[in-house]
This record gives sequence, C-alpha cells and structure tokens, in this order.
Amino acid sequence: MKATSRHQVSIEADPTVPVIRITRDFDATPAQLMRAHTDPELFARWVGPDGMDTEILDWEATTGGRWRYVARRDGAEFGFHGCFHEVGPDRIVQTFTFDGQPDHVALETLRFEDLGDGRTRLHAQSLVDSFEARDQWLASGMETGVEQGYAKLDALVAEL
Repeated sequence: MKATSRHQVSIEADPTVPVIRITRDFDATPAQLMRAHTDPELFARWVGPDGMDTEILDWEATTGGRWRYVARRDGAEFGFHGCFHEVGPDRIVQTFTFDGQPDHVALETLRFEDLGDGRTRLHAQSLVDSFEARDQWLASGMETGVEQGYAKLDALVAEL
C-alpha cells in the first residue's frame, strides 16, 4: 500500500546532544494516535516504509511492558525490540533497539499534542548514545520509512 499525505514531517538532528526530533501533524485526535501506536494490529499496518510486512512477536503496551516485531521485504528480515517505560494518555516513553545493532539502544519519547478540531501534533524524540550512532540512523533511510509510515498512519486513523 502506497500512501501519500498533505502533512510534512520535520526531522532534526540536535547539534548539542545525540538526539533526533521528529514533528508531524495529523488529522486525528490524540486518542486515535495513541491507539494506533499501542494496538499491535494497528501498529503493524502502518509502521515503516512501503512494501514492508510487519509481524508482531510480543506486545504489551503498558508501563513496564515490552515489544518485539519483525519487518520483512524481498526475503530480508529486520528485527526490532524494546520496553515501554511509560504509556500514558498522551505520551509514550520506550526503548528502541534494531537487532542488527544491539549495542545502540535509543530512548524514545512520543508526545501527542492536542491542537483542537480533531488535529494532533506528534512530537517524537530519540536519544542515542553517540553522535556517530545518531548520524548512522539518519543515513540509514530512516526519513523514507518515517514519511511513508506516517502517510499510512494518516489513512489508518481516517478509518478509526
């Protein structure tokens, strides 16, 4: 499924700390976005770039819970896992690890800002352990996966 969106994503690398900040608006309520981020069936439908199939292997979207999924395309498999440190009404704090780089664990914070009129601004921040690791993430094609995944998320929340 190829989706397009009228909303632009902003991806910024902080020059003073190894952080990536992502900001994007959605035509959805914070509750709809929270559900799309915490319901494993919904999450698997939108995460990642076009053409990837995502299989959820473990998912407990509660404070203290854990998650694991595998994304597949063209015979290649990419595993990801982490822990949910906090799952609140408008915020998720979690770790994120790509199985291919197990020593690089990111601490991610997602915040859903209610803009009113059924619109929400997503603020995402990923803190990694070095500038080198951050720059590797940025060079990995992450931007394409984020943009295409969020376009699929637009289509999904329109159904909720």
